[in-house]
Amino acid sequence: MPMVSARGSNQSGMRAHNERVVLSLVRRHGALPKADIARATGLSAQTVSVIMRGLEADGLLVKGTPVRGKVGQPSVPMSLAPDGAYFFGLKIGRRSLELMLLDFRGTIVGRQRATHRYPTPDATITFVEEGVTALTGLLPPHATDRVSGLGIAMPFRIWDWARSIGAAPDALDDWRHRDIRSELAERTGLPVFLQNDATSACGAELVFGQAPSGGEFLYFYVGTFIGGGVVLNGNVFSGVTGNAGALGSMPVPTADGRRQLIDVASLSCLETLIEKDGGDASDLWEDWRDWTVADPLLAAWVDGAAAGIAHAIAAASSIIDFPSVMIDGWMPVALRARLVEETRAALARINLAGLNPPAIVEGTVGADARTLGAASLPLSERYLVDTTALLNYG
Repeated sequence: MPMVSARGSNQSGMRAHNERVVLSLVRRHGALPKADIARATGLSAQTVSVIMRGLEADGLLVKGTPVRGKVGQPSVPMSLAPDGAYFFGLKIGRRSLELMLLDFRGTIVGRQRATHRYPTPDATITFVEEGVTALTGLLPPHATDRVSGLGIAMPFRIWDWARSIGAAPDALDDWRHRDIRSELAERTGLPVFLQNDATSACGAELVFGQAPSGGEFLYFYVGTFIGGGVVLNGNVFSGVTGNAGALGSMPVPTADGRRQLIDVASLSCLETLIEKDGGDASDLWEDWRDWTVADPLLAAWVDGAAAGIAHAIAAASSIIDFPSVMIDGWMPVALRARLVEETRAALARINLAGLNPPAIVEGTVGADARTLGAASLPLSERYLVDTTALLNYG
């Protein structure tokens, strides 16, 4: 991948921004020498040297093995220090809770997971308190003060979906009146950030994945309920209320009338098919890597999901000219590939007169995208610049 540019500033008082620019470039491209960073940012070699010495002194960058060229002094690549900072990511899902601890390079240090019929605020707080204690205990003593925050990925207006997950109508009402972000900030003592779960998964592609070039794409994440995200100019566009890209709510045509995408392309639909067939669907929520589901049931679900996603793509493409669409989810890799292939076929059957059909590709982060996206919230807030700054100029 060619190195993108990120313009810095040599003006005084801008060091915090320039540090973020350097860290963002190294985050995206891996180890880089000073000369490459100077070329990419437009900063002077002297300014880059000062910044990188400061970041090294703060324990955020580490020197690599010198690379000797044909002439001159060898260049020394600098990379992110794994123990430079740590971040918690929490996914609050309809069927499970997951807490991860990531190091500064995005490597998972450890995780805690619990399944449930539906989430409650009190159980979530207990899970996080116990999980933060257990996962922090995996760190060496000198690193515990480098935990920089907790990000939360959860469905917004979660109480609206009680019936869809087989819960009593008022089972999720507690969420209406609880500020989970503030409560967890008070209990953990950490800065806490909150984002819609599918939007977080989309953000994980930008921080940890290999998002399509060009800075604009539509994103679907297939979980218990399907959701999505919109990326414009290299950044997730979340809208005024944070629900932009709420693709699960998009109306789609079906044989029995118009329904929402969430009704045909969610894993809860597959769960219903399995249970109606007399099977046990608990495997779906325990481990995404290997499911024992009869192929006729999988085929029925894939056909319906692909058709619904294809109609959603066609509708979205009539508003924004997306060059690419990514599909990811909590599912085996082979099933994701099958869903993408069938969605391409379904889109080809739709009348797209006047539209340029986008390329449909698999996501690159995978099943952990929501939790990783949650952990990216404190990482981005404290250490990175907006992805717009990393788009190639000219």
